[in-house]
Amino acid sequence: MSAFGTVFAPEMSLARYEQGQWSATEFVSSDSLTLHPGAHVLHYSSTCFEGLKAFKHEDGSINIFRMEQNIARLIQSSELLALPAVDAEQLTAMIIDIVKRYAKDVPLPPGSMYIRPTHIGTEASIGKAAAPSSTSLLYVLLSPVGDYFTGGSKALRLLLADEPRCAAHMGVVKSGGNYASALQPILKAQQSVQADQVLFCPGGDVQETGAANFLLIDGNEIITKSLDSSFLHGITRHSILTLARDRGMTVSERALTVDELLERAQKPGTEAALSGTAAVLTPVGTLIHNGQEHTVGNGEAGPTTNALRQALNDIQWGKAADNHGWLTKVC
Repeated sequence: MSAFGTVFAPEMSLARYEQGQWSATEFVSSDSLTLHPGAHVLHYSSTCFEGLKAFKHEDGSINIFRMEQNIARLIQSSELLALPAVDAEQLTAMIIDIVKRYAKDVPLPPGSMYIRPTHIGTEASIGKAAAPSSTSLLYVLLSPVGDYFTGGSKALRLLLADEPRCAAHMGVVKSGGNYASALQPILKAQQSVQADQVLFCPGGDVQETGAANFLLIDGNEIITKSLDSSFLHGITRHSILTLARDRGMTVSERALTVDELLERAQKPGTEAALSGTAAVLTPVGTLIHNGQEHTVGNGEAGPTTNALRQALNDIQWGKAADNHGWLTKVC
């Protein structure tokens, strides 16, 4: 089976921003883009993106999960990067139309159609280091994907690092540069202590990993960092916390220190997990700090993590009621 996110639909939807306005949407080949070598995005990283999914239900309908929230976040990212303002109505149509066009290629659960809207600055000007791009490109890629856990959902090993993932005011932006800045710490953690990911904890403040939000589950309580500009406001995170509240759990969005995390991790029933679009909710079994390994609970995927992931999957797959209006039926 191909690696997650490496197979693409043959076409994508695309619109251009030029001379102060957006062009009509086109369907074009997804195998290439033509950019000037001096394009703003290539030199000054004027780029942001989103990741969301469409699911095929047993009745054959195709449903996109939390599209409005992803569009709102892309609009926010574009604004914070000084990219041209995205038209929410046009982007909504771009996503729905390309998904409809390739509806037959949406896999059945546990597979899905991964959707990647992307916005990049295209103005050819290497003199604009301190000025935004006046032109841009907005496109929506599709990638049919299978189960993220092809070999089963194993508990991850996280290295706790006393450093930020990215600039504090940029954490809320879903931009490629933030992911690139986390690559070297992740690679070093993999090589030095066989960690799967790095949990960034600048000044002892537990924030996020290179590509996911972090949740600590202690009995009937979920603890996760309160929202600020230093880390990404995950839509899966919000969904999981909402479902936890529906189950009567206590959700504590607040500061969490490394000391408190390690203390709570020692308790037999404690669980930890990472939330994100691709893996939904991934269990964490080991925390590595100052050369010592700390087992979280029993070191395996816990019942609450499994139950919350299943609850979200059931809504996405059409097996449970969508009480929060998260699904958009496109066909």
